[in-house]
Amino acid sequence: MSANLDLVRSIYADWERGDFLTSFEWAHPQVEFIVADGPEPGRWKGLADLEAAFRERMSAWDDYHFIADEIKDLDDERVLALNRRSGRGKASGLDIGQTQSAGMNLFSLREGKVTNLLVYWDRERGLADLGLEGLAMSEESTTPNLDGADADPGGRCRQR
Repeated sequence: MSANLDLVRSIYADWERGDFLTSFEWAHPQVEFIVADGPEPGRWKGLADLEAAFRERMSAWDDYHFIADEIKDLDDERVLALNRRSGRGKASGLDIGQTQSAGMNLFSLREGKVTNLLVYWDRERGLADLGLEGLAMSEESTTPNLDGADADPGGRCRQR
């Protein structure tokens, strides 16, 4: 198991408990945080902006947390986490599980820190954007089998 995979799993251990705000030690000072889709897409740069974006997003939810379905190394610098979200909107009372809850995060890492966190609320769209949409699914799992994925020189992923 890689150190990057260990780091992302430790981040998800916090997030599965709903703890998004206690520590950002995992993030590089110049981290880039990108939300590609969902209710509030956006892009933030730097640790202060990452923390502010997380605090703002978490303030809209009660009992918000991620559940990791699968976490995989894509290569030496990227880890893909397929996830589901759970929580209830404070203003609307909407249970996020009643809408699209299967998402994904792509972590780019260097020297033990996350340098880029790319978030997709829509897992299928994220996998398609990364060129991973054609990967086989196991019969027991609702998540793709990513063992056949590797990176092309342009930074996208392709199936072997």
